[in-house]
Amino acid sequence: MDTMGTHQHEHQHQHHAAATPSRRASWSQAATATLHCLIGCAIGEVLGLVIGTALGLSTVATIALAVGLAFVFGYAFTLVPVLRAGLALKAALAVTLAADTVSITVMEVVDNSVMLVVPGAMEAGLSSTLFWGALAFSLAVAFVVTVPVNRWLIARGRGHAVVHGLH
Repeated sequence: MDTMGTHQHEHQHQHHAAATPSRRASWSQAATATLHCLIGCAIGEVLGLVIGTALGLSTVATIALAVGLAFVFGYAFTLVPVLRAGLALKAALAVTLAADTVSITVMEVVDNSVMLVVPGAMEAGLSSTLFWGALAFSLAVAFVVTVPVNRWLIARGRGHAVVHGLH
């Protein structure tokens, strides 16, 4: 039997399965995808808010920095493993953007909105329980809101379903 041909067929089947809507995405899959996204986003978000607050940047500049870093770290958490899976940089970037853009966007809109609506959170300073409590709360709310979004994406063969086809 041709093992190379069998492996190639299995690999093609995995890609086809990832691209074909399953209509049966589990909440567990969605939570795992969201947690993966949250880790990268949270690192960037926390760094951005800490740096912006420590430098005394305006609220708008601090949030812009936090969002930018959240996207950088969020994408990096997907890009590195996709590159390790053997994809060329251009293909890996395409997979990463397809897998994470919607999830990161939703997460960032939600967590930054929460930070803005908690009275005094953005002005509280890094030594304040209010700042850190609001940040933790905002990330938790973002996780809860983003899980159904990721479930919807995975059920349609999008989002992290694309990345899972590479494993």
